[in-house]
Amino acid sequence: MLIRHRGIEPSIHATAYVAPSAVLVGDVRVGAGARILHGAVLSAEDGEVTVGEDTVVMEHAVIRGRSGHPARVGAAVMVGPHAHVNGSTVGDEAFIATGASLFPGCRVGTGAEVRINGVVQVNTTLEPGAVVPIGWIAVGSPASILPPERHDEIWAIQRELDFAGTVYGTGPDVSMRELMRRQSEFYGSHADDVVIDGS
Repeated sequence: MLIRHRGIEPSIHATAYVAPSAVLVGDVRVGAGARILHGAVLSAEDGEVTVGEDTVVMEHAVIRGRSGHPARVGAAVMVGPHAHVNGSTVGDEAFIATGASLFPGCRVGTGAEVRINGVVQVNTTLEPGAVVPIGWIAVGSPASILPPERHDEIWAIQRELDFAGTVYGTGPDVSMRELMRRQSEFYGSHADDVVIDGS
């Protein structure tokens, strides 16, 4: 399904394939030979989403672009099922496995791998060819790659990365009630979306 959002329609190369049950919203550009499979959602909220040539976005993956944090996925990238790429830059030939999560402002280098359920935190830089093992977390720039049981070390780095400011554009002291009021208002812009191709 293709949806016009904020007055902008998705653009799909003639040789790309988008499954009928995939959803592309707004300023989404899909390159030559790319494949967007069933249930995937590519949503340009108020920042673009680009998918490079010969990249495969598997079932139920989410790629989201935000203002100041467009989602840019390079060429010949595998984005696995249920992966979440939010406001991130992914270099060519990277492997983003099932359930991996990439947060706004992060950069995944050429040929890097984020394995099953791996995490790349906000404003983190994963060097070319680096590997985030299954379930591990990359945090910082350059990235420290740590297992989840080292939470205190992860948090010591993460708290300096401005998660609230990067993801929500707020300070750290905004209440959940106020944060969700703002998010509700922001996502309310979808009320004006127009389906341009429902097939």
